[in-house]
Amino acid sequence: MPHQDAPNAAFERTLLQLASEVGVLLADQHEERLGQGDLLADRLRSITRSLVEAATEAGVTLEAAAVKNLEKIFDRWPHERIYPVPLDAQSDPAEQLPRDLYVDIFERDVRERKFVYQRCNGINIGDRLTDNAMLQDDYRFHDVFHYAYVAVLGWSPVVRALLRVKRKSAPKVDEAQDGARAILIEEGITTWIFGQAVDLELFAGARPGDIPFDLLKHVRQFAAGYEAERCPLWMWEEAILQGYAAFRFLREHRRGRIHIDMVNHRLSIEHLL
Repeated sequence: MPHQDAPNAAFERTLLQLASEVGVLLADQHEERLGQGDLLADRLRSITRSLVEAATEAGVTLEAAAVKNLEKIFDRWPHERIYPVPLDAQSDPAEQLPRDLYVDIFERDVRERKFVYQRCNGINIGDRLTDNAMLQDDYRFHDVFHYAYVAVLGWSPVVRALLRVKRKSAPKVDEAQDGARAILIEEGITTWIFGQAVDLELFAGARPGDIPFDLLKHVRQFAAGYEAERCPLWMWEEAILQGYAAFRFLREHRRGRIHIDMVNHRLSIEHLL
């Protein structure tokens, strides 16, 4: 069946007919007429006929449409949440993301300016951070989002660079998946989500299934061409929710100990004395 790249006039007329048939069905339902004789069967036959005609004109089989729709549904709302193997499972163990790691994140005043520091195994890591913005929004704590990507998705070019676990033994992977461009993509995803989250109270009180579908689809588009593209949308949502739970904790307490648990796909945070 030839697929149509753009709708033609006949297809548009058929869609209008389909909408009209559905409208008639709803009107009959509202007037409680569907129990009269074979009226319900007649209405459903008319709708199905228009639906088949529209699909044929579009070059899409109803079977293919159903399969794609189910794939989209389970990508977002699966019956069972089965995590895939880590993206770097076949990599050299010395170049894998940490499966279990603690990182201390804390704020410190330096010359009347506030900086965020990170410490792992007693050693300071990364650069001290500020918000880099005219209005203070605590974005200097944003590395928790990258740690959430590690814990849930098993992906973060930013953390690979920070912990020096880039896959140097696989030059093509190192360049394409762990290089500067991949780092910029991840930072772009993180910054863009933060801009949406500010208007959504930083996802406070949100549960799995609550993050807008369009937001998750945009994130998938950002990640196109990179390993994280393979991660289902429900995993992205978990990473975002866990990361923002840790971020809200840091905003309130200004310090905390992050636990990255890739085995159980969890990012947790506790008080840091």
